[in-house]
Amino acid sequence: MTQDTQTNASGLRVIMRVAPYLWPKGQGWVKRRVVAAMVMLLIAKLIAIATPFFYKAAVDNLSGEGASAAWMLGAGAIGLTVAYGMARLFSTGFNQLRDGFFAAVGQRALRQLALETFTHIHRMSLRYHISRKTGGLSRIIERGVKGVEFLLRFLLFSIGPLALELILTGVVLAVVFDIRYLLVLAVTVVLYVAFTFAITEWRVKIRREMNAQDQDANQKAIDSLLNFETVKYFGAELREAERYDMAMAGYQKAAIKTAYTLSFLNFGQALLITAGLVTVMVMAAAGVQSGALTTGDFVMVNAYMIQITTPLNFLGTVYREIRQALVDMGEMFGLLEQPAEVRDAADARELRVSGGEVVFDNVSFGYDAARPILKGITLRVPAGERWAIVGPSGSGKSTIGRLLFRFYDVNGGSIRIDGQDLRDVTQDSLHAQIGVVPQDTVLFNDTIRYNIAYGRPGASEAEIEAAARHARIHDFIIALPEGYDTAVGERGLKLSGGEKQRVGIARTLLKDPPILLLDEATSALDTETERDIQDQLRAMGEGRTVLTIAHRLSTIADADRIVVLENGLIVESGSHTALLARGGRYASLWQRQAAEEENA
Repeated sequence: MTQDTQTNASGLRVIMRVAPYLWPKGQGWVKRRVVAAMVMLLIAKLIAIATPFFYKAAVDNLSGEGASAAWMLGAGAIGLTVAYGMARLFSTGFNQLRDGFFAAVGQRALRQLALETFTHIHRMSLRYHISRKTGGLSRIIERGVKGVEFLLRFLLFSIGPLALELILTGVVLAVVFDIRYLLVLAVTVVLYVAFTFAITEWRVKIRREMNAQDQDANQKAIDSLLNFETVKYFGAELREAERYDMAMAGYQKAAIKTAYTLSFLNFGQALLITAGLVTVMVMAAAGVQSGALTTGDFVMVNAYMIQITTPLNFLGTVYREIRQALVDMGEMFGLLEQPAEVRDAADARELRVSGGEVVFDNVSFGYDAARPILKGITLRVPAGERWAIVGPSGSGKSTIGRLLFRFYDVNGGSIRIDGQDLRDVTQDSLHAQIGVVPQDTVLFNDTIRYNIAYGRPGASEAEIEAAARHARIHDFIIALPEGYDTAVGERGLKLSGGEKQRVGIARTLLKDPPILLLDEATSALDTETERDIQDQLRAMGEGRTVLTIAHRLSTIADADRIVVLENGLIVESGSHTALLARGGRYASLWQRQAAEEENA
């Protein structure tokens, strides 16, 4: 299959994908608006086709060649001229009514597709979001969503109406004059359309290249801005500017090609239209000279040719934009058609937590099949107990947390909460029962209040402040000029690492889940604050199942049980005292950290 055939098939697939938004099931008001818009369109075109007749009659009346034409209004040339003006006005008015009826349909389709795309991307797995490029993704969604309304509007109100107007005009020329006029019109339109489509196809390829360069430049810009501090640390402002400029140079080159080819397209279209117009007018002028036609006929032929010239002039632009919209929407629908890696089972039920027992039963997992991370992990965390998982970097500690939250599905074995396999319950109900405090807390670019309240929508001001007090950040917040209304900036960068982490802890405290997952939850805090927060987390863990992933062993010495991971296997398990007495891997890690703290 050639690339053009694939492109056409893809375009047809996109049109079929969009059609349901134009004629949705159970949405009678949408269908009524579409029908009303099409009726307004038809009336507008019929009036437009009749308008030159008034023009002809007025000219003939003024020239004395067709006085009998005054029967149309019985008001002579002035009445016919007024009728001509009213016909043009009504044609425009019905076109505006058409747009008014269709506006709600187009905006609804845009909103529905935008929501569907946004929701689908949130359903994608962590693997997808780790590998995606934010700038490129946002560009694809932006262009795709904008293409929806454009495609619907121009497909229905430009290409279709143009074809209808050409057919009606051809019929009038053949009936009122003779078949030669229709043949000239047909040849002109065929040559014009063939030329326009051929050049536009060439330009679409250049436009696609221009989009790719634009996407690349946008990605580099966003990536650089997100890593603003790193750029500053390494004095790389000039290097980043050069990378961005190189990407923009590619865009500039493609954009210049687009401008050149547009000029060629416009000139070619003007040449063909002018040739057709002059040919028809020469034929009409000869008819007037021979007495076969009146001056009004000459004017009417001219009016019809001018009338179809305007929409034909836009044909290249409309066709190009429709093709580009199909390409942009094809990319967006490609996103929508990517299956979510982690999906709820067809018969998935709500997770019911009665105690909070967490069981990893012979769990194996690897982000890459060739590189296993967990190699048959088995552990049972009794309800209400506080367990800790420690081990060197790369041992699989954080992976256990991600699997418990079901960011990924296990490759082998199972994970159960109160006897319920995580693959048999809905993800929403699972996420509602687990509170996570990550090592790197990322905040929304909003206020401190919003970020804390994110833990439980609808929480009262008193509950938000109570959570902040328990996280030992309330006093800091009220000391700020704007208090809880203080904006935290992009990713919370206006706050220090410790302040961000305490906001994250407050957010989880507000959520009040039966199972807690603490992934290096106090790593960004100073020793004194860490001790206070640990006391609060310990109090918060009362009656809950707590799984703590820790690097600093002093923070988990009082855990009910400590599990030591190494190379994806459990090498030791027991209480802090028992593990130290055993003198194994945990004792070695403890001694090494103690020595590092003494030398610090």
